Amino acid sequence: MKPHGLVLSVVLLAAVVTPACGELTVKPSDAGAVVEVDGELFAEYLTRSGHQPAIWPLVGPQGNRLTRSYPLGERGADERDDHPHHRSLWFAHGIVNDADFWLEPKGDDGCLIKHEGFETLESDGQVATIVTRNDWLAGGESQCTDRRSFCFSAPESGVRLIDCTIELIAGDQPVTFGDTKEGAFAVRVAGTMKVDAKQGGHIVNSAGQQDSEAWGRAANWVDYSGPADGKQSGIAIFSCPDSDHDPCLWHVRTYGLFAANPFGVRHFPASDLAPQGPVTLQPGGSFKLRYLVVLHDGQRSQDQLAAMYERLTAK
Repeated sequence: MKPHGLVLSVVLLAAVVTPACGELTVKPSDAGAVVEVDGELFAEYLTRSGHQPAIWPLVGPQGNRLTRSYPLGERGADERDDHPHHRSLWFAHGIVNDADFWLEPKGDDGCLIKHEGFETLESDGQVATIVTRNDWLAGGESQCTDRRSFCFSAPESGVRLIDCTIELIAGDQPVTFGDTKEGAFAVRVAGTMKVDAKQGGHIVNSAGQQDSEAWGRAANWVDYSGPADGKQSGIAIFSCPDSDHDPCLWHVRTYGLFAANPFGVRHFPASDLAPQGPVTLQPGGSFKLRYLVVLHDGQRSQDQLAAMYERLTAK
């Protein structure tokens, strides 16, 4: 385990070769906080969506929404009313001290990732930053806490970025993040983008595996592209080298789920490339995860995505 803290942060890397495009702002909203670029909606951070925080919508550089609306808004084209716990962009896990924080609970006494407050809501014009604190409650008892920081940017034409660092922190008791495919840093793409919609949706990872072959595989990054609101677009998630359990395995499905899973092993194809599995944090211990979410126009080639990964994850 690496010695730094577990932080769920989204931090935008400034070392981009092209100048920033657009002025970023962030301000409180009734649901949480709204991020805009040049006065247009980029994303909204929701402090409570179902049993967890979420980010919805995610608006790409062409002004189109790239994640599923259900169950947060009106169902979009080719969207299904399945998996109500799949909420645009979120972080959760299916085994935390034997409690399930992945599925939507059936009763009021179920698991809840509770927003405890904002540490930061600020923008310098080029980067809008949201930092939050959250408590993971099962039956009313805290299992662990996390700190989430999201920095939003539009650094170049055709690209919007969210750089996310996740810090999972144990309290007075140990906490175990168990071995399950149900997790963890996740996106549900727009219904028209999913491979199963047969409208040109496509998955590719850093190893060149495509569509269903990318499920459960170790990779530095995965890209999910397809049409959204009639415009070809994509979402790439890069696992950053300073993240614990990098590279990780990917729970990415042709029906639109897209998740970096640093804890699961047994459900996935055998792999000796990802140094991952269950993690137990001792009291006061922490674990860091960092992912860069790239919203892009068009369909990028594997070589283009690899070059972007190298540029944006460089120290």
